[in-house]
Amino acid sequence: MYKPTIGLEIHIELKTKTKMFCSCPNNPDEKKPNFNVCPICMGHPGTLPVVNEEAVAKVIKTGLALNSQIPDHSKFDRKNYFYPDLPKGYQISQYDEPLCVGGYLEIPAVQDQLSKKIRVRRVHLEEDTGSLIHPEGENYSLVNFNRAGIPLMELVTEPDIVSAKEAKKFAEELHLIMHYLDVSDADMEKGQMRVEVNISLSKKEGELGTKVEIKNLNSFRSVERAIDYEIERQKEILKSGGKIPQETRGWNDVEGITVSQREKEEAHDYRYFPEPDLPGLSFSRDFVRKIRSEIPELPASRRERLKREYALTDKEAELFVYYKDLGEYFEKVVSELPSNLPKENLSRLIKLSANYLITDLQGLLKGRSVADKDFLIVPENFAEFIVLIYDGKISSKIAKQVLSEMFKTGADPSNVVEEKELVQITDKAQVEVIVKEVISQNQKALEDYKEGKETALQYLIGKVMAKTKGRANPQMAEMILKEILTKIK
Repeated sequence: MYKPTIGLEIHIELKTKTKMFCSCPNNPDEKKPNFNVCPICMGHPGTLPVVNEEAVAKVIKTGLALNSQIPDHSKFDRKNYFYPDLPKGYQISQYDEPLCVGGYLEIPAVQDQLSKKIRVRRVHLEEDTGSLIHPEGENYSLVNFNRAGIPLMELVTEPDIVSAKEAKKFAEELHLIMHYLDVSDADMEKGQMRVEVNISLSKKEGELGTKVEIKNLNSFRSVERAIDYEIERQKEILKSGGKIPQETRGWNDVEGITVSQREKEEAHDYRYFPEPDLPGLSFSRDFVRKIRSEIPELPASRRERLKREYALTDKEAELFVYYKDLGEYFEKVVSELPSNLPKENLSRLIKLSANYLITDLQGLLKGRSVADKDFLIVPENFAEFIVLIYDGKISSKIAKQVLSEMFKTGADPSNVVEEKELVQITDKAQVEVIVKEVISQNQKALEDYKEGKETALQYLIGKVMAKTKGRANPQMAEMILKEILTKIK
C-alpha cells in the first residue's frame, strides 16, 4: 500500500497600486501588451529597485493570519535563471530570510475526517515574471512584460497533506483568507493564484519517496485531478519495479494527464546571493502590531460563530462564509428583526431569513453581489419582508412576487403588498366561497377524490391558489376543501 506525501507551493499576486520595485501600475486587466513597463521592471542597466512597502505589509498580514512568526530582520536575494519572460535574467526573491516563518492553516473537515492543521514552512515575497503567448499554429512565441515585477507572494507548506481532497481544501481556504484580508483577488483564471504540488509515494510511515513537482495548476479542480492522476501514475511505476525520476511535470487539463517538462532544479542551481541593490529590512514590534490590528474576522472563526450564534447548518454557514458580502448582509437583516420576540420565534425568523437569502435572493442575484451599487434592498426592508411571511400576511407564492418587485425597485415590502393588492386572504368565509366555486367548476377532480385519489385534493388546492392569484392562505384552503369534500363523500 503506497502512501502519498504532499506539499504545496502557492504563488499569489498581491493587490497593490504599483509593482514590487518600481512605480509602474499593477493592473492585471491591462489589455495593451508591454504597456505597464519601465526601465526598472525591464531590468535596464543602471536602474535601481525600490521596495514596495504596501506589498511587504500585505505579506506580513498574511503571515500573521496563518499564525507565522515575523522575524525582526528580512532581506531580498537574487535567484538566477534564464527564461524569455524574465527580463533581468534573474528574479528578486527571498531565500534564507523570508518575511514569515512557520505557522499553520486549519482546514475544515474533509469527508469523514476531522479538521486538520496543515503546517506552513514559510511565506516570502518576490516579483512575478512576464507572460508568454504561443500563437496557435505558429513556430514562435510572444512575450508580454506587463506582469513582470508585480508583487508575488509565495507560500510553502510542510508535507502534511495526504490526499487530493486535502490539497484542494487547503487551496480553497487560503483563497478565502486572501479575500477576507483584501490582500489579493486571487483570481485563478487570470493567473493571480497558481498552485504547484510536490508529491511522493512510499510504503513506510514517515519515509519519503522521490519528489515530483506539478507546475502551475490554475483551478481547484485541476489541483485535485492532477494529484489523483499522479498518485495512480507513480503507483503503477513502483508496482512494476520502476523508479520515479525527480522531475517537474505539467498538467494537461484537456487530456487529464501530467507530462514531463524537465529535471527538477535544486536551490544551488539558482546560485542565490543577497540582492546588492536593496538594503535589508528591519521591523519594529509596533509596525507588526499595527498590521495585526488590521486583521478582520477570518473564515474559520466566522464559520463557527455563525453556527453558534444563529444555529445555522454547516452548509448555510459555509455559504455565508464563502459569499462574505451575503453573510454580512444576513447579519444586518437579523439585527433588524423584532428583538422582543420569544427566543423560539426569533430563531424561526432567523432561519426563514437564511433560507430566503440563500435560495430566492441568490436566484435573483444570478452571481452578482449584495455589495453591488445596483442592489437596492436595504436590510431593514428584507427583515420586514421576512416578518410579513412569518405573520402569514403573504403566502410563499406571493413572497416571490414581492421579493422580485423589491429587487427591481428597492420598494418597501408593505407598500408593494398594498399597491399590488397582494395581502393574503385569511377570511374563512371568503375562502369558502372560492373553494365552492372551484369544486363546482372541476367535477372530474371531485369524482376522482370520491374514488380515493388523493392527488385530486392537491389539484383542487392548486386551482384555489390560481383563482386567488396565490393570495388564499394555503393551509386554510386545504382545511376548508377537506371539510366540504368530506360532507360530499
